[in-house]
Amino acid sequence: MKAIVLAKPNNLGGTLMKAIFYTHYGPPDVLKLEEIQKPTPGDDEILVEVHAASVTYSNLMLVRGEPFVGRLYFGLLKPKLKIPGSDIAGRVEAVGRNAKQFRPGDEVFGDLSNCGRGGYAEYVCVPENVLALKPANISFEEAAAVPEAALVALQALRDKGQIKAGQKVLIYGASGGIGTFAVQIAKYFGAEVTGVCSTRNLDMVRSIGADHVIDYTQEDFIKNGQRYDLIVATAGYRSIFDYKRALSPKGMYVATGGSMAQIFQGLLIGPWISMTGRKKMGNLLVKPNKDLAFMKELIEAGKVKPVIDRRYTLSEVAEALRYYGEGHARGKVVITVDQNNNTSL
Repeated sequence: MKAIVLAKPNNLGGTLMKAIFYTHYGPPDVLKLEEIQKPTPGDDEILVEVHAASVTYSNLMLVRGEPFVGRLYFGLLKPKLKIPGSDIAGRVEAVGRNAKQFRPGDEVFGDLSNCGRGGYAEYVCVPENVLALKPANISFEEAAAVPEAALVALQALRDKGQIKAGQKVLIYGASGGIGTFAVQIAKYFGAEVTGVCSTRNLDMVRSIGADHVIDYTQEDFIKNGQRYDLIVATAGYRSIFDYKRALSPKGMYVATGGSMAQIFQGLLIGPWISMTGRKKMGNLLVKPNKDLAFMKELIEAGKVKPVIDRRYTLSEVAEALRYYGEGHARGKVVITVDQNNNTSL
């Protein structure tokens, strides 16, 4: 039976918790581990004791305040959201009077990006509709790796890409957080999958199901003569016209990440290419948490397994973001939240 860990009482009779807090934009060093008031759930909320969270590109950009246009929403001169962190897994501690979906003790996971974030903390209050029951056969750390990356991969392949069994699918950035899920999900749908990655990641990408792997440091997938029915670009940068040349006559290209140039080309040039020919090209607009239950089924059926590169503690979030920002993570980077062992930065 799990021991109950109580947050530290404060002088006002309430309780304190530890959380990663920041008051201005900048490199990960702006993040500090602070003791703040433990939240209380509203009528339609649940209080989650966070056991793990994951590092995502959106949180890194949130801390940096980049791209600048994002500040129109998150705060022009200083961040409105003081506690980053969106992908979490944990245990329900309390429920509001109107919350009906979960009970105290339930193990849950989800993406908080549309409800104020706050996942890099020991506790967080969230609307119950952003969470789902955690897959029973994986750890909290593995579950925290799922919500954003897996749903981006799923929706890029199934919804935007209209993937079909027997198609030739290329995953560019196959060893990253989204890429490792994309390879496995494409195989689940019956595709013939080619993963593009660096030399050190070839064996790992093969191990998660890729039929073919291309070392981008040794071979240019544009020049090998192969054409693909669906290309999902999750990382790095290649010109959108390079991807266009690698598509089959009625192929589809979906950008889910990578450099700003890659994202903006998909946003601005992709629709023009799609209107002027049979090839379709564009970016994915992900719907957070829409398919959590479906991913839970795939994971519990053994069809998909999260790949974790490194684990950090809550007090090491700045270091985790720095490592992630280097762009060489193999799978996901996760934060293990242990209330007994969090120390000051």
